[in-house]
Amino acid sequence: MAELSRRNMLIAGGAVGALGALTVASPAQARSLWTWSPQGSVAGTGAGADPRWVWDEEADPLVASLLDRGDVPRVNALLRTWTKNGQPLPDGLPADLRDFMERARSLPSWADQGKLATAVEFNEKRGLYLGVLYGLASGMMSTVIPKEARAVYYSQGGADMKDRISKTAKLGYDIGSRNAYQPDGEMIVTSVKTRLVHAAVRHLLPQSPHWAGVADEDIPISQRDMMVTWHSLPTTVMQKLRAWEVPIPRVESEAFLHSWQLGAHLLGIKDEYIPASWAEADSQAKQVLDPVLAPTPEGVKLADILLNLGSEIDAGILSKPVLGSFTRFMLGDEIAAWLKIPREPVWDPLLNAAWGPFVAVREGLLPFPLAPKAYWTFDEFLRRAALLFLSEARPISIEIPETNRPS
Repeated sequence: MAELSRRNMLIAGGAVGALGALTVASPAQARSLWTWSPQGSVAGTGAGADPRWVWDEEADPLVASLLDRGDVPRVNALLRTWTKNGQPLPDGLPADLRDFMERARSLPSWADQGKLATAVEFNEKRGLYLGVLYGLASGMMSTVIPKEARAVYYSQGGADMKDRISKTAKLGYDIGSRNAYQPDGEMIVTSVKTRLVHAAVRHLLPQSPHWAGVADEDIPISQRDMMVTWHSLPTTVMQKLRAWEVPIPRVESEAFLHSWQLGAHLLGIKDEYIPASWAEADSQAKQVLDPVLAPTPEGVKLADILLNLGSEIDAGILSKPVLGSFTRFMLGDEIAAWLKIPREPVWDPLLNAAWGPFVAVREGLLPFPLAPKAYWTFDEFLRRAALLFLSEARPISIEIPETNRPS
């Protein structure tokens, strides 16, 4: 109760100034002061409060109430029928939840349909790259984000990682689909349901003695935590595409960013924390993502599960050694060592030597009519990895959890 009272005080906003002073005074936290300016956000303004101490003041008390009232099973059953953005909310939802969801599903005034249309073109042209990047760059990076790894591992989703991974992959699939934010699309639905899940985890996870015993926080999934995860997705993806020298017109690059800015808004991230440009995204990521990457026992276990996933589905080109080698190539030797990924004598040097020319050939920048077999192997890997990580192989229902991971 003391922690909940503290949280309510912070959410109320009255302690923001005092909290800032405490943060400055704390030597342990001095290395990670929040200095990113809200002037660089899509809102262009804001209080400038450290998002580490901001959660979701709308969804959190609502979902906590649903759990305490025992309404979650009924709500989950009703929301299974809500699958399309333009679909009316199902009858029978509690009135407070319905009111919240009607607000939460609305696109902000700064949504740009022209940019969203261009984002579709980008996703269709770069879909194979995006699939493997979402899975082996973003997905594997999540295992070395300590707060995220612990939250995933000790929450209900950690008990069934295949199901947890499929729900995460659905977000990547939905945001890249042709009708992502249109009435017949699903990205808005997926985002709002995920926002409800996050609120439930904030309520439930502090009750887990396993999580509490290793966590360095009292409440998980702060606004800062969500921005860390956000940067592991679009910011990391765009950085990799630039590093590979994939030619991307500026209008398409900005459109891709816009689609993810909207995703952040719908997930409950405040506009004052959402970067307005790639330059601002890179700047924020240097402050909130890069410094926190580190190994944890939970992250190592999650990484092993992720790498085994591909080999269970496709024991050939998506074998665990190949997936591990691609992870090393994308995230570097240090992270691969953290995750206990062994070196591969064939694939490691092959990727280092041939990936750049492969991308150049694939993009038409380098003529290579007699490309060696490795180039076609890379292309097939991209295709299969994209299908794996962005697959709609079965219906996926994102539901509000009622418990933490069983002991």
